[in-house]
Amino acid sequence: MRRSVFLILFAAWAVAAAFAQERKVQNRPYIDLRPLHFGLSLGLNMQDVEFVNVGPQTLVLPDGTEMPAQILCDEDMWNPGFSVGVLADFRLHQHFSLRIAPSMHFGSKHLVFRNLLDLTESGKPVETTQDLKNTYLSVPVDLKFSAERFNNYRPYIMAGINPMVNLAGKDQDYVQLKRYDLMLEVGLGCDFYLPFFKLIPELKFCYGLGNVFDKSHANELTDVSKRAFTQSVSSAKTKMIVLTLYFE
Repeated sequence: MRRSVFLILFAAWAVAAAFAQERKVQNRPYIDLRPLHFGLSLGLNMQDVEFVNVGPQTLVLPDGTEMPAQILCDEDMWNPGFSVGVLADFRLHQHFSLRIAPSMHFGSKHLVFRNLLDLTESGKPVETTQDLKNTYLSVPVDLKFSAERFNNYRPYIMAGINPMVNLAGKDQDYVQLKRYDLMLEVGLGCDFYLPFFKLIPELKFCYGLGNVFDKSHANELTDVSKRAFTQSVSSAKTKMIVLTLYFE
């Protein structure tokens, strides 16, 4: 709620500031009339994943004995990554355009497993960590709605879908994610018209639409003791925040 109020106040301030300014000479005044634009992109990303834990479970040890366990899996910190890509923007209308921006997102997720039935001397759950590295190839298709241009800037909002492919290979870590994912993304940005090119900073939020937890990974582990951590999770959904600079 506070974030929404802040964005509304910021938008109102931006509009008021725009009308308070005087008209200036426009850089590249006809660039938006082109039916097709191309560009490059550089950015930073913050990857997140939300797990649904199984809760109490019974583990079967290699010797056939059973042991109760309750392991919680969570991502305890956000690691910054970087993104690179290309851009194709198709003009549909004075205010609308269709944008396709194939990109590569390099990053990782830091996971922590807490065994609630295995405590340290201080009474805290024993923790095990995993650095889950991900390299995503994404091809987002977005609809972009731009306001009227004023002087040399033009704010906009966007929304679309983002199919992604996880290029990271499988290993013997506790948790693995599926190769394919589909995200819904929304964001906002602003076109800045410079003398020789257009600079576009953009902030967008991506939300995974499906369960990307790879349940079959437990059967691929050669170390049977690791299966308790893998089986502690029932589903996972990904999230990502991307701050991008487009150059057209």
